[in-house]
Amino acid sequence: MLRNFPQARRLLRRMGFEKEDAYFWKQMGKATLCTYTLFGVAWLWNETSPLGWWTLKPRPKEEKEMAHLYERRKFPYPGDEEAIEEFIKSGGALGTTIGPKGFADANMDSENMQKQLQSKKFEQEAQKLWLRMRNEVVQELQEKGFDIE
Repeated sequence: MLRNFPQARRLLRRMGFEKEDAYFWKQMGKATLCTYTLFGVAWLWNETSPLGWWTLKPRPKEEKEMAHLYERRKFPYPGDEEAIEEFIKSGGALGTTIGPKGFADANMDSENMQKQLQSKKFEQEAQKLWLRMRNEVVQELQEKGFDIE
């Protein structure tokens, strides 16, 4: 290994690195190591923090009200039968990991969900239209003198 060291030094000298640059690169290596260590600690803190991440940043009112719906849930180990039964009894199986709690049909695909929401919206619009037409007819009949309750 010591035989190759002069060759490496000769190669580095051709690329423009002198003997004095070694201290600079040593410091850069230390700085890089410290930076990545800090990022690793911050990432670990983000994953395991009881405070959450960026707690000093103000959150809007709507986000605070909806936060309980999207909390991270811990699933039991698959081999632990007692823990799985307790998890199911507590309602942990309802919803999805990223969706709201209490959503019964987690297996429903997005296309079915979209159709269901569209039909619900259509029903609401039809109900509004029906009530508006009924009120107009009742108003016209009352103007003509008919007594309608």
